[in-house]
Amino acid sequence: MSFTFPSSKPTKARDWWLQRIFEIMPGFFVWSSLIGCFVLVFIKPIWIAVFIIIFDFYWLLKIFYIYTHLLASYRQKNRWEKINWLDCCKKLPVDGKKIKDWRRLYHLIILPTYKEGLEILTPSLQSLVDSNWPKEKMIVILAIEERAGEEAKQKAKILEKKFGSKFFLYLTTCHPANIPGEAKVKGANITWAAKKAKEIIDEKKIDYENVIISAFDCDSRSHREYFSNLAWHWAKSKDRNRLSYQPLPMYNNNIWNTNAFARLVATGSSFWNMIQCSRPEQLVTFSSHSMSFKSLVEVNYWPVDVIADDSIIFWKCFMYYGGNYRVVPIFLPISMDAVLDKTYWKTLVAQYKQHKRWAYGVEGVPLIIRGFLKEKRISRWVKSKRLFQELEGRFSWATAPIIIAFFGWLPLHFGGEEFLSTVLALNLPTVLRFLINLAMCGLIISMFLSVILLPPRPREKDKWHYLIMILQWFLIPITTIPLGAMPAIDAQTRLMLGKYMEFWVTKKVRK
Repeated sequence: MSFTFPSSKPTKARDWWLQRIFEIMPGFFVWSSLIGCFVLVFIKPIWIAVFIIIFDFYWLLKIFYIYTHLLASYRQKNRWEKINWLDCCKKLPVDGKKIKDWRRLYHLIILPTYKEGLEILTPSLQSLVDSNWPKEKMIVILAIEERAGEEAKQKAKILEKKFGSKFFLYLTTCHPANIPGEAKVKGANITWAAKKAKEIIDEKKIDYENVIISAFDCDSRSHREYFSNLAWHWAKSKDRNRLSYQPLPMYNNNIWNTNAFARLVATGSSFWNMIQCSRPEQLVTFSSHSMSFKSLVEVNYWPVDVIADDSIIFWKCFMYYGGNYRVVPIFLPISMDAVLDKTYWKTLVAQYKQHKRWAYGVEGVPLIIRGFLKEKRISRWVKSKRLFQELEGRFSWATAPIIIAFFGWLPLHFGGEEFLSTVLALNLPTVLRFLINLAMCGLIISMFLSVILLPPRPREKDKWHYLIMILQWFLIPITTIPLGAMPAIDAQTRLMLGKYMEFWVTKKVRK
């Protein structure tokens, strides 16, 4: 296949201009909308009042829609966690045509690390040992960075001594610093590790089609049934080389120890991942994910010069295969850390930076558009639908909390006497309060699910902490803008102005 995914740093003048125009576009939409609404408050307050009512009503419907998906995903998660998926694999008929022999499958797991401590890395590797999958069919790579220094190598030696004999193969790779064309991003590290794994797979004469590669974060603790579930899907799927697999990233390893604001953001992120998994038609890989090793090699691995490697790898595959590529939701959790630093304030700053890094996934938008312009095999309808989903999500992330919180009330203060004398002005507060009260139903569901999904309570935490976990949800109005909308605006503005971000590694702290 001849399709080549666009580079984030094009050399041709035409491609450079297209890249800059499309980089400007998301931030331009956000700022023109916010500024436009503010200006119209003074010029056309009736227009803004009507718009806000429609916008709030739209978001009320959307809240009920997404919470329906959240509950559906929760039910699926409960069902799947009770199943012994290795037994399911053993019960599969094997005829060599429709169903592949699951015993041929190898799992290749990459754990990239920078300066994380043994208290972070050891539980992640132990979760692989504890998984319900034959260890003689697992290849594990601890991918360290040369720029992390000698300390990282010493940690790697300790871990290799402890876990090196537990799997079919255990390998430590060291990604060299300052490779031309690479940025300081996770994608460069895991690509280096995957290429080293390819050398071994070639040496062992293992068929690429019989390998699923999982790119995890260093704090990822996989559910014990995750790899058996992947094997079951792999064995049954006719298009197994055109699939990625997305588990449920749940940020709850240390949820009991971080502060209320970080817990809300972490829980909200976990909920959003659950919602997305129940909408496979919109699903794009995020954070820890798995895919066919054959596909990864064919598309030339993850990008090595962008931050959002986890989502860009999906788009590379989607376009390389002419739209014949999809993500299979796996309703099993991959547990990761919530943001936690040494002090309360440092935790809040780290939380802002983490969300800004996630929001900087908007850097993929210009690459997606340029790729769609080149790729002719995908229908215009599919391109338009997928691009709208991507843009609408980024736009809503940055604008919806601000519009809902502030713009509904501005016409009442700045609309002038003529507006205040209208029936609309008299009824606007009542309508807005009614819509907000209805939206509170979602908050009640969040409270309920957040407690149910909590990991076991640590011994040092008394039972009163359950009440804190419920009451913290009343901080949502304070949290959504500074730790939700503002990081998104920050990221899109940086991209718009060409002030490109570097990969910021979230510091991992365990208490």
